[in-house]
Amino acid sequence: MNSRIVFAVFASLLTIGAAQADAPVAKKHMIVTDSPFATDAGLQMLRQGGSAVDAAIAAQMMLTLVEPESTGIGGGAFIVLFDPKAKKVTTFDGREMAPASATPGMFLDSSGKPLAHGDAIPGGLSVGVPGDVAMLWLAHEKYGKLPWAKLFEPAIALADKGFPVSKKLSSELREYPQLAKMPDIRAYFYKADGTPYAEGEILKNPELANTLRGIAKGGPKAFYEGPIAQAIVDKVQHAPIHPADMTLDDLKNYVAKERPPVCGTYRAYRLCSMGPPSSGGVAVIQILDMLERFPSKDLQPGTLSQAHLFTQANRLAFADRAKYMADSDFIPVPVEGLTDRGYTLDRSKLIDPTKDMGQAQAGTPPVKHASLDFAPQRSPQPQGTSHMSIVDDNGEAVAMTTTVESVLGSKMMAKGFILNNQLTDFSFDPMLDGKPVANAPAPKKRPLSAMSPTIVFDARGTFKIATGSPGGPLIIPYTAQSIINLIDGHETPAKAAAEPHVSNLNSPTLIEKGTSAEALIPQLKAMGHQVAEPFVEQSGVNIIERVDGGYLGAADPRRDGNARGD
Repeated sequence: MNSRIVFAVFASLLTIGAAQADAPVAKKHMIVTDSPFATDAGLQMLRQGGSAVDAAIAAQMMLTLVEPESTGIGGGAFIVLFDPKAKKVTTFDGREMAPASATPGMFLDSSGKPLAHGDAIPGGLSVGVPGDVAMLWLAHEKYGKLPWAKLFEPAIALADKGFPVSKKLSSELREYPQLAKMPDIRAYFYKADGTPYAEGEILKNPELANTLRGIAKGGPKAFYEGPIAQAIVDKVQHAPIHPADMTLDDLKNYVAKERPPVCGTYRAYRLCSMGPPSSGGVAVIQILDMLERFPSKDLQPGTLSQAHLFTQANRLAFADRAKYMADSDFIPVPVEGLTDRGYTLDRSKLIDPTKDMGQAQAGTPPVKHASLDFAPQRSPQPQGTSHMSIVDDNGEAVAMTTTVESVLGSKMMAKGFILNNQLTDFSFDPMLDGKPVANAPAPKKRPLSAMSPTIVFDARGTFKIATGSPGGPLIIPYTAQSIINLIDGHETPAKAAAEPHVSNLNSPTLIEKGTSAEALIPQLKAMGHQVAEPFVEQSGVNIIERVDGGYLGAADPRRDGNARGD
């Protein structure tokens, strides 16, 4: 991905603010989300004896209303959950799924060339079958304590009453005036005079309130069958751009899955994250494994040595990601080989502490009985995502990352919620250099994700950290950097979340604009780095850390969120 594309995809009007202070130490429970409304909705459930999953559901319904540019029930999510009673970690996969009509060449034009990524996003072709509701129901069946319907009450009430438009939503509506070309976006997010709603102005969504009432009463069947499902299908089939062939059977047949986590170690800690169809867990573990041989003094936040070493590990992990990662229900993803300690150590030896390695090549992980003859994908992936971290009274911990993919997803709505554009996370090229691409589209396949909800444990196996972030493929370095800042830098969650970002997607090194990281540019260039034009980053690293006496939490100051607990 060249620097101009990176800048165009991830640029935003938002600027990094002053580091938000850690919330007071909470002795019983804590929640951190990207919106104070979502945080409060989840906190209500925790205060009523609800589980971390209950709080996540209440927060997600609220985010559907107040952060529609990033997330909602028309998209998908991953949960990583620690069950303290069973002393185990599990994950829930609510990734969107391609309809049965999907084909490997669905994003190629009539001449066989890939569509421009931005052109493929709006409309019906990009919409995957939403997985959010099915996943939350599955998690609630196993880990919920409060009644399902109760979890919808805060969002329903606010949808009827109206909410003040957030700084982030208003900024993105101004930043991307082309959004108004799509009828649904113009009708809901713009006033009669053609201007978008501004920060603080009240926006109501009675249609969403009715949708949530239906799901609260009828569970996932009310979403995947009946009028809501029909509205989704009608919107996709009759989209103003790129109409597509999603059917009622596609929705009815969607299945959320509980999957084993991907786990690894870093120094004295153990971490567990999301496996395929996410690449996040594997890549975060690889980055940390490759950096473990370097002393903590070389990984201190804000230093040249951290920036350089971190970008080199990023390069190696993203090279492997591009070649090997995909939906493991369709492709033999070599997870064990990619996270093998011997393999990551060998990869780490490619890191020169004094100079940039340039574009990294994928390695050859140890693997049995699987063909790995794939071509690396090259499709970019925008961001439109949110993250929450939660711990309840019993110590159950949830790290949940949730998304509609790009800003306002497919730029279409059904029954009051945004429909995702998740299928553009597939590789647009099904073949490259005569080899198949692992992440090519296919019927009922789930597109590759970078979402990296992660839970970290100390040497005794006690919960220590819940973290994760939005950010498209930059989710991976954002999440890995937060763990390094907490463990090697001994920073508080607030300080770790606010640190300037220096990352690399196996392309030019990326520097966060308007931060102290810009001072590193001349030194990085002297070490051989190509450095992209600095740009404003919109991470949302939301962290909870267990400390003596309870929990500390903080939300990324680049977004509108907060941390609250008791």
